[in-house]
Amino acid sequence: MAIDLTPGAASSTIEATYKSRELEGWIDIHFYRKIGFSLAIFFEKLRMTPAAVSFLGCIVGVIAGHLYYYRDLSANIAGMLLHIGANTLDNADGQLARLTNRKSRTGRIIDSLADHLIWVSIYVHLALRYLAEGASPGVAFLALAAGLSHALQGAAADYYRNGYLYFVKGRPRADLDSFSILREEYRQHSWRREPWHKFLLALYLNFTWQQEMLSPGLERLHWAIGRDFPGEIPIWLQTRYHDSAQPMLKWWRLLMTNTRMLLLFLLLLVGRPVWYFWLELSAFNVLLVYLILQQERLSRSLLELAAARREPA
Repeated sequence: MAIDLTPGAASSTIEATYKSRELEGWIDIHFYRKIGFSLAIFFEKLRMTPAAVSFLGCIVGVIAGHLYYYRDLSANIAGMLLHIGANTLDNADGQLARLTNRKSRTGRIIDSLADHLIWVSIYVHLALRYLAEGASPGVAFLALAAGLSHALQGAAADYYRNGYLYFVKGRPRADLDSFSILREEYRQHSWRREPWHKFLLALYLNFTWQQEMLSPGLERLHWAIGRDFPGEIPIWLQTRYHDSAQPMLKWWRLLMTNTRMLLLFLLLLVGRPVWYFWLELSAFNVLLVYLILQQERLSRSLLELAAARREPA
């Protein structure tokens, strides 16, 4: 694939590898996306697939999690650097997929699985760190509760970001799948003939179920708009969704990886990473509940507006 890297064209090409500029954080735009783009070009020259880049990032991130086990600042800082590297590769795999037009559901599932394995490594090694120092076994339950909270927060944030892409940027830009449709597809595959594909679909089915469980209003809106407006998303709906969701985007970004990493790094530097578990269970969950309530209110208002504007059968 020939890529035009003259200054103006390169900037435009990098923008094309974003999901959407308004969904990107400052660190993403000015750091991760720039480095990720360079890596994506490098990996494309090596003929690496986005899934292979995800796998590489997963290995780097799991090693980073292991280095958080040690109560040694040098080991922890090495872990932080590897964690940043893993997050850069996590950006690069998606940018490579968009750059080479190799986006796929399987790639998204593998990318999500890699991200989950990195954080599992982090939570497990932090819990083991405290258990090795003689902490109460209760720290293991604390880590488990924090990890489950993290999974739900990440699922909700991903769902609402894709909802924004679907309703504001247009259906082809979004990865907004339906649990009921995925379940039928899952039933059509065989464990004996397609074990890997079936396994990935099982993971994705569970992930999608969590998202729709957390936000039934958005799921109903998704279904109703697909039924009533099967062509393009109406301009009035795009505009209304954009104007109402914009104020929430900065808060949803707080539940994404960059914020978690910065807080974790700070707590590792001061030698109190266990506080990260408490932040997950308190501040992040409070923010999650607030944003779910706000999103559900938005979904209800748009459902009412769509019903009022529905064309007669």
